[in-house]
Amino acid sequence: MDDATTGTVVESRSVDAGRATNWWSEAWALFTKNAGMWIVLGLILLVIFIVLSVIPFLGGLVASLLMPVFVGSWMTAARKAEAGGALDVNDLFTAFKGDKLTPLIVLGALLLAATLVISVVAVALGFGAVMGMMVGGHSSGAAGMMAAAGAGMLALLVCLAFGLVVAMAFWFAPALVVFRNVAPVDALKASFAACLKNIVPFLVYGLIYIVAAIVASIPFGLGWIVLVPVVLLTAYGSYKDVFG
Repeated sequence: MDDATTGTVVESRSVDAGRATNWWSEAWALFTKNAGMWIVLGLILLVIFIVLSVIPFLGGLVASLLMPVFVGSWMTAARKAEAGGALDVNDLFTAFKGDKLTPLIVLGALLLAATLVISVVAVALGFGAVMGMMVGGHSSGAAGMMAAAGAGMLALLVCLAFGLVVAMAFWFAPALVVFRNVAPVDALKASFAACLKNIVPFLVYGLIYIVAAIVASIPFGLGWIVLVPVVLLTAYGSYKDVFG
């Protein structure tokens, strides 16, 4: 299963912007080969995270820790399906067995830490904006209100920027851990560097995702039953393309 051994330097490559469309088309082709089973796996995953979400505090922690483990299992299932194997429910839990579990949970812990940092920054900046709006509203009228609103917008942009950095660091990380035995921190670094190197293809990817998300949301959101598995399969396809 592994493409390389622990300690190997992982090199990514730049791809053309048009390759982003291939990530979607290849993911769709892989999805349609086992559409029913992919949907079942996606629904099971959804139910698991819904159940975790209703558990106060602890559920959110567990969900963050396990997310990379489930994504790692999905990457393994994608490779299995690509090779012509038949999918089953157990494929959603592959990464829970063997030596990949611990590093994937470490990835989850790092994801949780990053999320907490973003939350703290958001609260701090948001509180500052609200206080500025209150003070500005009393002291300088419209000008103060506009300044405070600007501070609020700055807070939003900063949080979005932090969120984008986190997303780039985690996009390829589970696949690198599962397929190449890359250590968690090194996987995050390699993922971020690869995304940064391919920022244009990912911009194209993002535009396609926005359109797909709008279409998926139209029929009462039912299209997400298909879109979520396909998005996870695009992660697999982009990994193959960028890391060879």
